[in-house]
Amino acid sequence: MKRSQASFNMISYLILFFGLGLVVVPFWYMISTAFKPQTMIFEMPPKLWPVPSTLNNFVKALTTDKFGLYFWNSMMVALTSTVLTVLVSSMLAYAFARLKFPGKENLFYILLLGMMVPPVMLIIPQFIVAHWLNLYNNLWGLIAVYVTMNISMQTFLLRGVFENIPRDIEDAALIDGGSPWTIFWNIVLPLSGPGLAVVVINSFLYSWEEYTWANVNIGDAMHRTLPIGIALFQSEHLTEWGQVFAASLVALVPVVIIFIIFQRYFVQGISTTGIKG
Repeated sequence: MKRSQASFNMISYLILFFGLGLVVVPFWYMISTAFKPQTMIFEMPPKLWPVPSTLNNFVKALTTDKFGLYFWNSMMVALTSTVLTVLVSSMLAYAFARLKFPGKENLFYILLLGMMVPPVMLIIPQFIVAHWLNLYNNLWGLIAVYVTMNISMQTFLLRGVFENIPRDIEDAALIDGGSPWTIFWNIVLPLSGPGLAVVVINSFLYSWEEYTWANVNIGDAMHRTLPIGIALFQSEHLTEWGQVFAASLVALVPVVIIFIIFQRYFVQGISTTGIKG
């Protein structure tokens, strides 16, 4: 029995290290290439770390092709979409979890239909609506779509979180004269930190890295977001892989920062929102 358990553990660790290598090795190659001079990009065998290393790739990536403008556009779109998604989905989730009104369950199931439609199938309807609402070639056109595409999933997650909050706390607040808005804002949201962290991370990642709708809706170079900028950057600097990887690393910085800020809530939020393996 002990031998079989030890063999199982060894196989598990081997699979774990193999999977870790599949993730770490390409990422490390991207980092080292970003610091390589152009003459060392295709050297064989590749070194773990370039000597000498250089920051020229980062300087060129940040100072050419309006990279800074694209970065700012993406940051504004991602932050605004995240804030609106958290606000709207949390209010919807509270209504579906705590309030009583006719047709509540049916409306909730209709809302969940948004999770079942692939985003690519909605490109043409979104394009038509964007033209009707004068949101074409406009960053607000991106924000509106990102929020609406996220609401169904995030409402579903937060409803499960809110339903796990003891009703006795809300009943006590009602006895003390608290309104539903006061209970929602001062009691429910502070007690739902882990679930809200999951929603923030999911919403920010989706808004930050989304490419298809941004490429369709944005035609003006001044309104491009970072995914479009990097795609064009790769086509214009195809042989300058150091600059391409440097630009990609810079694009990862906000994602890493968001995860570091919310990571202490993230694991707990996985369980409270019902996303279980």
